[in-house]
Amino acid sequence: MALKYTVLGAGAMGLRFGVLLQELAGAKVDFVDNWAPQVETIKQQGGVYVSRDHENRHLVPINIYSPEEYDGDPDVLIVFAKQMTLNDLLQRSAHFFHPDHQYVFSGMNGMGHIEKINHYFSKEHVVAGTCLIGTVLNKAGDVDFIGKPGAGSINLAPQVGEPDERVKQIVEDFTTANINPHLNDNFYGTLLTKVVFNSVINTICTLFEIQMGQFIDYDGAEKLGKQLINEAFDVAERAGIQLLSTREEEWQTIKYVSEVTNPLHYPSMYQDMSKNRPTEVDYINGYIYDLGKKYNYEASTHDFLRNLVHLAENTRKFRQN
Repeated sequence: MALKYTVLGAGAMGLRFGVLLQELAGAKVDFVDNWAPQVETIKQQGGVYVSRDHENRHLVPINIYSPEEYDGDPDVLIVFAKQMTLNDLLQRSAHFFHPDHQYVFSGMNGMGHIEKINHYFSKEHVVAGTCLIGTVLNKAGDVDFIGKPGAGSINLAPQVGEPDERVKQIVEDFTTANINPHLNDNFYGTLLTKVVFNSVINTICTLFEIQMGQFIDYDGAEKLGKQLINEAFDVAERAGIQLLSTREEEWQTIKYVSEVTNPLHYPSMYQDMSKNRPTEVDYINGYIYDLGKKYNYEASTHDFLRNLVHLAENTRKFRQN
């Protein structure tokens, strides 16, 4: 029997996980979000509109709440907020946290969220992962799953210790939901490996407002990608963090996802930029640069790209409506 889940942050990825767990694993799933238009629209519609690769748009009934009106007691909280809004969401949701028995899974992009989650939950009850899954929130109450059923995968690891029975049940539910989880014991290596991936594809696609397939079509994509990968791996080595891949394997993953899995996908950072929302670049390229500085290493290309993204954010205010 599947566990009970509450999704904190019912954006693109939160909706995908929750809907798949509800539909394929038979799990009881509630959704909590701190973006009022999302909550209000889904309530008015009686559910969320779900498409796959822009087709077969249909309404899926879900239960959604603002943090203040929710009082459920799930077995597992699935956290998919933006880094910039996570503190607000956690603070407003704390009244239904029960750290003695609840577990938390987060598959958020970037770094910094684990420390915020640990303010409420012990390391023994935290599982985190990284997702190679493309999903787009078209607008409030309307989400598009990118890729065929079963496309994409996640890597996940408990923050401390060996996987216990609860963690194994989470993995089993995710497997039944066609999310393709891969469990390991390298917590920070798992998180930082996805940061490296995003530091290439999210950032470059955002700057040039292009799809992943358009990036990989460029003859110089490999040179650009490997420059960023090499800097990031240099930082990880100095920090004593073992990544899940080699430098070449990381490039091949970027290449495969861009060419085969999600060539038509605009990464999440671009989705934020295009809607004039702040991006997570400080938690991705900025994190790599700041971590390197602690070990007297200058990941200068990452810092340069971070500032280019902020420049692009700033210049959007001059565009004609």
